[in-house]
Amino acid sequence: MTVKPILASLLLALGAGAAQAHQVWIEQPANGSAVLRFGEFGENLRETSPGLLDKFGKPTALRISSQGQQPLTATKSANGFVLSGRAAAGESLVAEDARYPLYSMKQGDKEIKGWYHPAARYLTSTNEQAPSLTFDVVPTGKAGEFKVVFKGQPLPKAKVSAVVQSGWMKEAVSDQQGLVTFDMPWKGTYVLEAHHDDRTAGERMGDAGAEKYDVVNYVTSVTYAKPTGTAAVPAGPAAKPGK
Repeated sequence: MTVKPILASLLLALGAGAAQAHQVWIEQPANGSAVLRFGEFGENLRETSPGLLDKFGKPTALRISSQGQQPLTATKSANGFVLSGRAAAGESLVAEDARYPLYSMKQGDKEIKGWYHPAARYLTSTNEQAPSLTFDVVPTGKAGEFKVVFKGQPLPKAKVSAVVQSGWMKEAVSDQQGLVTFDMPWKGTYVLEAHHDDRTAGERMGDAGAEKYDVVNYVTSVTYAKPTGTAAVPAGPAAKPGK
């Protein structure tokens, strides 16, 4: 998977031990609650607790339906955060961690304070959906087409990757309307990932009070279990989690 320089430095700063930019994504088993994962879907890597999963602050989640938005709780388990519900047909789930600890990195002689802001969306269909995350990727209702949105506006020139569990991956760049299109030939679960660095300095409220930052590293994903297509190659052996 392509390495993102700032996020790679983030993972090293947090002690990941490998220059990879992780993502979060939502999985929903055939039965039971959905789970928010942290790692690399295409590498069959799911971070655990104790380990890098413990870096998370307080993930929040919503179930979105025609009746509106319903808050869900996220409870940490050994290999993810179990949500207090699942998406029925026609519904979707979103989750994010707006309280991930700030990190420090060097940029020349200057020390930069960064904020890693991961988010995820789970789809039960690719019908058109409105964005609900600060940095979001939503289906448009057209086959294989998605829109990248930042603070409610289409985001052009955003790199988006689509990956399946075997590691097969395609990349695209959003056009002026924020649109990307993927040929999705495989039957099974896809995870789309996009990232955006907002270099507008600001301040957020942390557990100990106000925290200043120089850059926000937004990473968002979309999970969709495609019901038709060619059978996908099975996932390889699970990768070893970091510590």
